[in-house]
Amino acid sequence: MKQERAITRRDKISRKHAETGIFIYLSEANGKSCMQKKTLPITAPQQGMLVSIDVKVGDVVHRGQPIAVMEAMKMEFIVEANIDGVVREIVVSEEDAIATGQPLLFIEPVAATREHVEQVKSIDLDAIRPDLREARERHAIGWDESRPEAVERRRRSGQRTVRENIADLCDADSFIEYGALTLAAQRRRRPLEDLIKLSPADGLVTGIGTVNGTVFPAEQSRCMVLAYDYTVFAGTQGVMNHKKTDRLLRLARQWKLPIVLFAEGGGGRPGDTDWSGVAGLDNTTFLNFARLSGLVPLVGIVSGRCFAGNAALLGCCDVIIATQDATIGMGGPAMIEGGGLGVFAPEEVGPVSMQAPNGVIDVLVADEAEAVRVGKQYLSYFQGNTTDWTCPDQRLLRQLIPENRLRIYDMHTVIETLADEHSVLELRRQFGLGIITAFIRIEGRPLGVIANNPQHLGGAIDANAADKAARFMQLCDAFGLPMLSLCDT
Repeated sequence: MKQERAITRRDKISRKHAETGIFIYLSEANGKSCMQKKTLPITAPQQGMLVSIDVKVGDVVHRGQPIAVMEAMKMEFIVEANIDGVVREIVVSEEDAIATGQPLLFIEPVAATREHVEQVKSIDLDAIRPDLREARERHAIGWDESRPEAVERRRRSGQRTVRENIADLCDADSFIEYGALTLAAQRRRRPLEDLIKLSPADGLVTGIGTVNGTVFPAEQSRCMVLAYDYTVFAGTQGVMNHKKTDRLLRLARQWKLPIVLFAEGGGGRPGDTDWSGVAGLDNTTFLNFARLSGLVPLVGIVSGRCFAGNAALLGCCDVIIATQDATIGMGGPAMIEGGGLGVFAPEEVGPVSMQAPNGVIDVLVADEAEAVRVGKQYLSYFQGNTTDWTCPDQRLLRQLIPENRLRIYDMHTVIETLADEHSVLELRRQFGLGIITAFIRIEGRPLGVIANNPQHLGGAIDANAADKAARFMQLCDAFGLPMLSLCDT
């Protein structure tokens, strides 16, 4: 009787100490049983609460096998077996408070029992976890392969998809997309499943890639891309894609990355509901974009319709490259009609026949493929020198300028002959005809050229030509490009 009372008293002490986080193993009977079987304890690696014991007495376990789950600071961690053997005793229960080093269970090692433990767990390196599979499927929803109807609409309009343009612009496998799972802020009016289908990336594909990476080092070829997707709510600017834009613009400023903007779209989106504000104008996108002027090269590419907020960003770019079907206006047809100014088709608002001669468009091209090619060429002038160059026979220059000073001549031919082959990119060709402005390379080195045009007003500089020249000089000065002046007036 005395011995039983002593054991009972010691067990009570053990339970009392366990409640305060201090474990004292006092059970003589259990201790003697474990010693006889030569068992070893699996102890808690840190203090916490026991969530579950994932083995039972008699189970064969192997080294590294999870045997319990504990929780500390709202995070769960797995306790693993550190030996091979057989579980002989479990001394804790779920929801117990466990101290660091406290035994959870006892294992009889394989060597002591001569029992054979087989490795039953193998790792399938090709297996895809459900959470990873779900993430991949969500990303794939925004790819062209998953949106055949959207792709077909672009084919009917004779245009490429936004992802096709990005793939053409960036070097292969270099584009890293930011914010691909963003959805439109319309959860108050649409179910989540519809938003996932209708608003991939919230209509704005953004990311970082390399451009001309086969010619220039990786650091010089890095570029940021902002591309509005016209197949998603007509490329309009929503609350969430404004946030994406602001995030990327901050990174562009921090990392000094050039930006290529595909600007096709209809401006502010009226359908977003998950926010409070006035007409979607209480954002910092336009301010942040304008602040990058002169800090990093800004290239705007537009095909199709570009109105309102999209046109505002386009207008902040250093150079605007437009296709023949582009229309650019600070107000679209709906705004014009709402203001009582009449009804106009989108193609009548700011067509290239108006915007090229008035100096808005820097380079007019046939289609998006040529626009991307010109965009890559423009960026190359700010990426460094090239070593693989050829040029025309410079003796040709002796014959290009007439001996008679009263005779006009073609300054474009002079520039093409002076520069490396295929290196001339003229800006604003249809505006300010008295001045020619162009980027060229001479022996692989980039520079800007400003030249009088004897074929227009005898090379005299009028107001438009002065505006054109001043703007070009500012651009070259901002990015440290030397200038060559061909003066004949």
